[in-house]
Amino acid sequence: MSHNFKQFTPSDTGIKLVNKPSDLDPFDDDPNVLRAELSCGHVVDPMSLTDCCRGQLGETAFKCPVCHKEWPYEEVRKLAKLSDNERLGFEDVLGTNAVKKLVDMKDCPGCGVFIERVHTTNLAVECSVCTENTGRIYEFCWQCLREWKGPRPSADQCENAGCNIKDQELLNDCTMITLKSVQNVQCPAIRACPFCGVLIEHIAVGCKIMSCNKCHKEFCFVCLKPAQECLQTATHYVLCTAGVAPKQVEVQMP
Repeated sequence: MSHNFKQFTPSDTGIKLVNKPSDLDPFDDDPNVLRAELSCGHVVDPMSLTDCCRGQLGETAFKCPVCHKEWPYEEVRKLAKLSDNERLGFEDVLGTNAVKKLVDMKDCPGCGVFIERVHTTNLAVECSVCTENTGRIYEFCWQCLREWKGPRPSADQCENAGCNIKDQELLNDCTMITLKSVQNVQCPAIRACPFCGVLIEHIAVGCKIMSCNKCHKEFCFVCLKPAQECLQTATHYVLCTAGVAPKQVEVQMP
């Protein structure tokens, strides 16, 4: 199988081109197709690399899903043959993520305004904009980004389901998997149920629609939309029109 949207040609300079099968797509093994060897040593075509990095846009850097080595952005931009729109989109998200990490800022889940946490030992953070708009004190959890529940102050977690450090670490560190039955799409191996926050792991076999054992609601493991909404424009085995949702760095629910 080969991709026909983005391909390498012998005229591509400054790229180590090989005829080896892709390490990111097990079905991409046509010996007549040129692929690039990344700095980590693994082989990929431009489309698979673009899709892989798009699935990691919740991070501040791109990493190889096989060996977990970081790819320099300049390498990704060149080898993924990013269009101007793709490049601007990637750089905008990566830049925002880096700023938030540097100054410990996050979007308020109530209004979207950037909030800086002052007291680093308290996860309960007040948004003055929401407090003024609602006429009551509005606080959200810095860890799970939902409206605060439970006693305060707390440096550990609030009382929302799925709000604990171990869950956050699992979501952050999980590997990428390839759903062969869903057009070889790559997505994180672990997702938090968008309805109740419980963590669910996909075994890379079967369709993209998952049923939560806790709340019994169904959602798409790829785009994270409710199953009914996702299946309006795609089937159980066809890639979602909404694309691949990035890693859930924080558990967020409607």
